[in-house]
Amino acid sequence: MFSPLISKLSHGADLTGVDHQRLAKLARTRLVGAHRNLIERGDRPQDVHLVLSGFACRYKVLRNGKRQIVALLVPGDFCDLHVAVLGAMDHSIATLSPCTVADLPRDTILDLTERHPRIAHALWWTTLVDEAILREWLVNMGQREADQQIAHLFCELLVRLQVAGVADANGYPFPLTQEDLAETLGLTSVHVNRTLQAMREAGLIVLQKRQLDIPDVERLKAFCDFDPDYLHLVKRRE
Repeated sequence: MFSPLISKLSHGADLTGVDHQRLAKLARTRLVGAHRNLIERGDRPQDVHLVLSGFACRYKVLRNGKRQIVALLVPGDFCDLHVAVLGAMDHSIATLSPCTVADLPRDTILDLTERHPRIAHALWWTTLVDEAILREWLVNMGQREADQQIAHLFCELLVRLQVAGVADANGYPFPLTQEDLAETLGLTSVHVNRTLQAMREAGLIVLQKRQLDIPDVERLKAFCDFDPDYLHLVKRRE
């Protein structure tokens, strides 16, 4: 059940067999339906949520009711690793599809960071990668055309899901709706619909039955100037 997390953290540190055993016994898991809040803005955080299957997101809602998704969370992702130090949440976290979630008490996180140095190193790595992804999203939304924005997000998710062991060489389950994409990229649903149709007609993607397939991954990467370096999958060696 915890294999997506172990697979991901192994890119951030050289984990031992003991580390793997500790991660495999983190906490009990639970199933959460789609479109359910795991924690809301203003709540006092206690546990750290870990996504083990499905898609979730961080989001904020404006006074007019519009929602902006500020991060997509896939298997192996922590939903804000260090929230236990906050007095109140400044954003909400919700599922976008049915998810398997583990709730990790603060004591568990302290144990991982204080007694397991390799795991602690990997956890710091995940935090830095989250920040790098946010920076790349800002560039994506600010400087790329709509079709390139969508293509870049699709390429990023392909790599992130491959790291978690839940994507093949050129495709992955894709439960997001056009409205979800619009709220992620700052576009309208109509614009997303038209752009996806154009990308299908150009042979860049095949999107049907909640599955995204990319006929030519290198072509899509070149189309949106995707460079996975910001995901920091190569360990630093002294």
